[in-house]
Amino acid sequence: MADSEFPSSRSDTEDLRTRLSWFLSGAAMVSSVPALILMTAHVGFAGLASESGMTVVEAMFMVAMIWALPANIVLIGAISGGYSLLGAAIAVALSSIRFVPMVAAFVPELRGPKSRKLVLLFLSHFIAVTAWVLGMEHLRNVPVNMRTSYFAGLGITLTTVNTLVVGLVYYFSTDFPPLVFAALFFLTPMYFLASLWGSARDRTVHVAMVSGLLLFPAIHYIAPAYDLLLTGFAGGAVAVIYLRLTKARGRAA
Repeated sequence: MADSEFPSSRSDTEDLRTRLSWFLSGAAMVSSVPALILMTAHVGFAGLASESGMTVVEAMFMVAMIWALPANIVLIGAISGGYSLLGAAIAVALSSIRFVPMVAAFVPELRGPKSRKLVLLFLSHFIAVTAWVLGMEHLRNVPVNMRTSYFAGLGITLTTVNTLVVGLVYYFSTDFPPLVFAALFFLTPMYFLASLWGSARDRTVHVAMVSGLLLFPAIHYIAPAYDLLLTGFAGGAVAVIYLRLTKARGRAA
């Protein structure tokens, strides 16, 4: 009986070691350039939180629980502006609605034949721009049944490290000139644009991004309170029109 059970036990141990190995491989991505840029952005966020009167516990909680830098900035702005709880929640939700298509595109890449829905639901919390870009770039090189372990290492480590960065910088924020925080903040949107452009698998994404960049000034002038939301709709609409025209030309040819 013991002999018959031994191979199964050894197989389970090897599987656990393999999953741990892939988890650590994902965690090692915290030293990549995109992850380091994200850390610099959170240095800027720590300064903003300190200047806005947030406590260090509140700032760290926001990073860990919301895990979306723009949403955290929107939340601080809503609190500083005296928004109601409902108004702040709506503002944060609208700023994060972009994650819906990102999650829809990412989960099929992440799902394996034995992936549990509860695990996928938990891991979806860590899908933000940096994790999404790194995941879409590297998951194709990871065995399908190990992708959840790999992304767990990537997402959990990114979130934990940046939460600790905010806590550490918060205590030293008085020693940083405001211009430094502003410069670090500026790195984030520039990196996001470059990363999304480089990771795009279809020209339609490029059309949407260029359309959004060109239309944003006019939309901001007309409706500054809803500029990001409306720009997203406008850029997406242009991309859909481009896609349909491209398909129509292909059928005609």
